[in-house]
Amino acid sequence: MARVSTLPRNEAGTETVIGILRQAFGDRLQTGAAIRQQHGHTTTWIETQPPDAVVFPHSTEEVADIVRACAEHRVPVIGYGTGTSLEGHVNAPAGGICVDFTQMDRILAVHAEDLDCVVQPGVTREQLNTHLRDQGLFFPIDPGANASLGGMASTRASGTNAVRYGTMKDNVIALEAVMPDGRIIRTAQRARKSSAGYDLTRLLVGAEGTLGLITEITLRLHGIPEAMSAARCSFPTVDAACRAVMATIQYGIPVARIELLDRVAVRAVNAYSKMDLPEAPLLLLEFHGSEAGVAEQAETFGTIAEDVGGAGFEWTRSAEERNRLWKARHDFYWASLQLRPGATGFATDVCVPISRLAECVNAATARAEELGLLAPLVGHVGDGNFHISPIVDPNDADEIARTEDFAGWLAELAISMDGTCTGEHGIGQGKRDYLKQELGPATEVMAALKAAIDPHNIMNPGKIF
Repeated sequence: MARVSTLPRNEAGTETVIGILRQAFGDRLQTGAAIRQQHGHTTTWIETQPPDAVVFPHSTEEVADIVRACAEHRVPVIGYGTGTSLEGHVNAPAGGICVDFTQMDRILAVHAEDLDCVVQPGVTREQLNTHLRDQGLFFPIDPGANASLGGMASTRASGTNAVRYGTMKDNVIALEAVMPDGRIIRTAQRARKSSAGYDLTRLLVGAEGTLGLITEITLRLHGIPEAMSAARCSFPTVDAACRAVMATIQYGIPVARIELLDRVAVRAVNAYSKMDLPEAPLLLLEFHGSEAGVAEQAETFGTIAEDVGGAGFEWTRSAEERNRLWKARHDFYWASLQLRPGATGFATDVCVPISRLAECVNAATARAEELGLLAPLVGHVGDGNFHISPIVDPNDADEIARTEDFAGWLAELAISMDGTCTGEHGIGQGKRDYLKQELGPATEVMAALKAAIDPHNIMNPGKIF
């Protein structure tokens, strides 16, 4: 595991706050070593830094009480959803109090006629979609893991459906949040648009818990499409697959999902999910619309794919086959680990303009091979976003160093192509070094906002900056 820096601790303040919270929350405050370790761990390569205590609130008012106690005694506060983040977002480099939102998991309202809903942050995306199913509605943002919606808002998540439905920033209408001094604010009403003041909703979406704790979310919903079809097509090279993606987007096909798996990723998925996909670069697609519309979209893509050398194009309306394909795609991380039992995944992501996608992907795979890294690649390539995950021995210091060098090189390459060091993972601890390279003086404005809103730096310190 890669080591990360620690920050100065406030031992006396932390002890005082734990005493205050134990009296207020009873057994909903936990200080055992195992639960603290769990709440510092993420599915990533970054060393765990556990908090000093974990507390489980049930309401916004309880969250405000926690934050007020921490503010008074200058103790860090770290929000926690389901622990699926990938860049050390929930680590506690200065110790402090972890606020676990899993017991704030109520769906507060569904306004079907307005296509929106209001949820607490501990609601997961699968839980919400199960609740909405009988109303003909769904929430489309799908990062793969069954993440909490509060965590998804905090990290500005996206995923496989983003090419059609956008990311969390496009689907959050309003937020309720507890600010660093314990004040409770609402950032907007339920109206679909507003010109009223600063856009605090989008300031907090993606702030990674460094400006406040989200306690309620108003989300945009969509109608379940009349028809859905899934398709798959293999290509002789990653370059050919990327050219098919560019042509599909430029042609204006309203594809809902378009995912790339390179040859190594296909091999992993075949073995883990008992698939028989050709071991070649692969695109998986999904089309939403009317019965006639999805057929037309699939057939048009098939023509595009054939023009760039695609082979084995198949599409289906079968819900069973569609679910099987996407289950295999979502299980990619676990599949990749089976390529090298006992190793761990070092997941990283970048995003570039679609016109530079093939160039960036080819450079990344070539560089990984040059460094002797086993690095399967998948991507939400309709957005120019891809993930590459070297599978490494956590006890091999040289291999870890080569992998860290690779991740840094890739971030800098993406930035040089007018892209970003992270399309959806966020900055956290893992990508802080590249934010300033990407945005320059804009990071100073961000830091000024952070200092003004959180002058004592108690909200998730050590992240982003």
